Parts: sequence; C-alpha cells; structure tokens
Amino acid sequence: MSYIRLVNVTKRFGNVTAVDNLNLEIGKGECFSMLGPSGCGKTTTLRMVAGFEDLSDGEVWVGDRLLSSPKKHHYTPPENRNFGMVFQAFAVWPHMSVYENVAFPLRLRKLPAAEIEQRTKDALTATNLLKSANESPASLSGGGKQRVALARALAINPDVMLLDEPLSSLDPHLREEMRFEIKDLQRKYGFSIIYVTHDQSEAMALSDRILVMKLGVMQQIDSPLDVYNNPANKFVFSFIGVSSFTDVVWQNGAACIKGDNRPLPQGLVVPARMQGEAIFNLASRPTEIRFTNENDINAVRGVVMRKAFLGEIIDYLVKIGDQEVRVQIGRRDRKPAKYVTCISCVRSGIRLMSEKLNK
Repeated sequence: MSYIRLVNVTKRFGNVTAVDNLNLEIGKGECFSMLGPSGCGKTTTLRMVAGFEDLSDGEVWVGDRLLSSPKKHHYTPPENRNFGMVFQAFAVWPHMSVYENVAFPLRLRKLPAAEIEQRTKDALTATNLLKSANESPASLSGGGKQRVALARALAINPDVMLLDEPLSSLDPHLREEMRFEIKDLQRKYGFSIIYVTHDQSEAMALSDRILVMKLGVMQQIDSPLDVYNNPANKFVFSFIGVSSFTDVVWQNGAACIKGDNRPLPQGLVVPARMQGEAIFNLASRPTEIRFTNENDINAVRGVVMRKAFLGEIIDYLVKIGDQEVRVQIGRRDRKPAKYVTCISCVRSGIRLMSEKLNK
C-alpha cells in the first residue's frame, strides 16, 4: 500500500523544466532511492517532498495528508511535515555537544524535559554515540558527524527519512559501514526512506526499489535486480554498472560488428523489430564476457589493447574491428594467452539494443 505519493509533480525554473510530470508511490517502511547523473532532478524532487521547494504543478501526499498542491493553494511548511533529513554536508553545530546537537530540535518543539532526555539517549544509543554524548562534534570522524545528524533526525520519530547524498563525503570504508547502519536503523524503526544518490552501489545495497532519472524524466522504477538485469532503455543500461556499446551494422545481408567483416556469432539473433535498422548496438557488461578459443562457435576475434589489475578482478580493453569492448574476469579465471584473442559474446547479460531505445 502506498504511503508517499507524488502526483503529476512538475518543477520549472523559468524556461527549464527540472522535473517533468513525475508520478510515483512509495510504501511505508520502504527504502526508495532516486538515482541519476548530476542535474537529473533527483535533489529537486527531494526538496519538493521536504517542502524546501515549491511545486510548479502536481501534489505531494503522505498517508492521507496533502502536503503540497499549487492548484489547491495548500502548503505544509517543512517543520510540520515530521521528516528527518540528513545532507551531504556534516550539518552539526560545532558549539554544542553531541548530546545538545541531538536534543536541540526537541527543545524547539517544547517537549517535556524527561521526554527530551529519553528520546535523545535512545537516538544516541541507536547510532552508537552515547559514549560521545558530552564531546564536541569536532572531535569525531566524518562518519561520527553523520551519525550525529542521523541521531538528530531519529530523535523526532520521523514518518519519513530524507537522505541527500549523505555518504558522499566519507571515505569508501566508512561509506560501506554507514550503508549497513542506515539499513539497520530503518529495519528497527520502520520509517520510510527517500535516498538521493548518484552512487549506484549505494542505491543497489540499500534500496527496495530504485527510480532512475534523466533530465527530469523518470526512466525506470524497479527493484535493484530488475534495474540491473532488465534495463528499460540504453540510458539505464549505461548508467547502472559498467557497460560497453558496440555498433552493429549490416554487410551483405549479415549483421556484423562495425569495422569487422565477420557476421555476429550464431547465438546472437537480431530481433525482427530491429531488422530494418541501419545500425544498432551490442550492449554488454564486462563481467558477462569471457575469453575462449577459436573453435567456439560464439567466439569473436579481437586484440587486447590494455590490461589493468584491480585486485580481485582484471580489466581488459579488447578491440574488435574499430570498436572497443571491456572484459572483466576474476584473477583466477582463464586469461587470454596472447594479445590476439577470442571472446564469447553470448551470455545472459549481453543483448542487442536499438538506438531508438535511448530516446
């Protein structure tokens, strides 16, 4: 059952449409991520949900409460929405102790002293900060400062937690640690999360569902697994995970990789809907391609142009005709014996995609 609803939400800045007729529903207790490149409209959408940005059109609902509607001349200010927020910047007050940072919003709400103390201690305990309650936030690491911001958001018992790139300022190890902490807190308290990020690994690790945006327009809403395995179009395929797009053209009635006169492997059948297109793409993920031998009926001959050791994987750049394809294998997997090699291009993650799907 939907809890947060955005109905035909649009935001214009002058002649620029930042968010275009967005419709989505988010369930109670769901972790919902908005993913896309800079300027795609995800932060603007979050700010409209929070009440920091006016809508040009549409409505925002939480439960049975209408929060924003220009047509109905209705607007609920941010302080009355009961949303917790954590930003990219470490939003802590350096002149206050960790305890006072968390308690301050509760004092503004004029809650009883005993309730303020209980809520503050509970939030500090949940974020592993109780031992640091009397310290200055300046003495904490970046992860510690974000825990203070999380504790402050938790203390108000939020209906929804809005997170805007909260981990982007942290080092990779802390970022991974904080992902699991956020998910654990959500499971414990049961609040809904709207999580804005351009980091696909964060979205994949945290989310129940992901919204992928481009230029203010929704491209796909789905589970992380389906967004990765069944992308709606070329943009989603290219944005989620590492990908290669190899041009395929028709030569003497056969589909060939551009710059290579040999037909595509037998296992790659061009769909009927793409038969009339002059050029289309062989879309692949590096982990879905393997090295093989010349006797493989699905082999494509290429030349290794570059090799990079990345720890558990080895990344190769292979040139086929005048196209380049990335191949990633485990460090213990079969490696090419020479620079002129063969790769197999028939696996579940490899597909033929129309150029029209990128529109």
